[in-house]
Amino acid sequence: MTQIRVRFAPSPTGHLHIGNARTAILNWIFARKYQGKFILRIEDTDAERSTATSEQSILDDLKWLGLNWDEGPEEGGDFGPYRQSQRLPLYQSHWNFLKEKGQIYPCFCDEEELEAKRQAALQRGENPRYDRKCLSLSAAEIKSLAAAGRKPAWRFRVRKGEIKWDDLVKGEIVFDSEYFGDFVIVRPDGMPVYNFAAVVDDGLMNITHVIRGDDHVSNTPKQILIYEAFGWPLPAFGHIPMILGPDRTRLSKRHGATSVGELRANGYLPQTLINFLSLLSWSSESGDELLSRERLIDEFDFSRMSKSPAVFDIIKLNWMNGVYLRAMEIKNLAASARPFFQNYPIDISDETKLANAIELVRDSVETLKQLPAAVEPFYRNELKLAAEAKEISLRESSQKIYWAFLRALQNCDRLDADAFRAIMQQVQKETGMMGKELWAPMRVALMGKTHGPDLAMAAQVLGKEKSESFVRSLLS
Repeated sequence: MTQIRVRFAPSPTGHLHIGNARTAILNWIFARKYQGKFILRIEDTDAERSTATSEQSILDDLKWLGLNWDEGPEEGGDFGPYRQSQRLPLYQSHWNFLKEKGQIYPCFCDEEELEAKRQAALQRGENPRYDRKCLSLSAAEIKSLAAAGRKPAWRFRVRKGEIKWDDLVKGEIVFDSEYFGDFVIVRPDGMPVYNFAAVVDDGLMNITHVIRGDDHVSNTPKQILIYEAFGWPLPAFGHIPMILGPDRTRLSKRHGATSVGELRANGYLPQTLINFLSLLSWSSESGDELLSRERLIDEFDFSRMSKSPAVFDIIKLNWMNGVYLRAMEIKNLAASARPFFQNYPIDISDETKLANAIELVRDSVETLKQLPAAVEPFYRNELKLAAEAKEISLRESSQKIYWAFLRALQNCDRLDADAFRAIMQQVQKETGMMGKELWAPMRVALMGKTHGPDLAMAAQVLGKEKSESFVRSLLS
């Protein structure tokens, strides 16, 4: 069997969008499942919009996700270069091949003329396509136009008939070539258009499977024709459904974060995004939703890919991230959380205290970004009471508990969880109070609110001095 070779080919004109990230993930999973090659190619022929900053951002996000590529920028390989801007001589030679073959012809029509023809066709209720005006130009006419300084685009002569393929996701797809007519493959400035450059690259890089979003379905018949013109074998095509927002419109900024960088900055974990994005339009036969990378690779099969668009469910993403976050070793979780404390006004130099604080609150958060606010009560120098907590602290019964706690605390050298529990047993005996009547006032005194983590462990993280100070501040 020919070695599987797939590619992810982003344009460096912005950040790595969620939809593109899902495409990269599925290509990577497919390659790993069959011990194939995952190739990264940068499609940067749009010189006006492509930037080195965007390219580096995309590379950084892919690395953060753990999508290591076998060939591409930085990695190299036998089929480079892996940036389209560095492959222009290859496009030129293949463009010349098609010219010599008579498969393409120069088109001198300007954009205004073409747009007028498009609008006229639409008004007649027809599908707009080029009328082949320049196909009939004589050699003398072409020479005259060129001498006048007119630079032509180059159009591909489309054969009549059906163009079809068996899509890995959608099944058989059929296009009539009359639908789109002769299309441009090289612009007047000599730059190749997407369909031409992509086929040259995929063909020369021996790409066996083209897995991409279904917004490319209309490009595929044109690319098949170019493959035929070169006499190259076709890759298998698979077009995965687009991702929609909760309102079932195309995912956009109005739905919230739409790039990997934004989700990363909001405190989501890479393992969460790999799992979550893989399940948009695909499912495991087991029905399980929490799947390791190993299981995703082992179980992935195009037969279980839905043909329908997927909905980006932020509630499900939050739930899944919370599950992964709670499953992390506390040391790794604390290390992952540290960047989110950079602009937070608390001192986290004590690694043990930070780890203990995070351990106490991890069940109450869903993202790394939520951790600074969650652990902040353990770093306060003054107690802050929530509105509902203040009334509890002023009760006569609460005041008795506070006095009893302070008396028992004097006999304690160090306040750890066991010492706190022992003190509270003494307070219970002295005051006769039990259950919520006993514990609610102490939670208010230490945490400033009526709910929170295990109180004995919270007292240990706060320590004796701060716990005493907080309780004393509530005495009337």
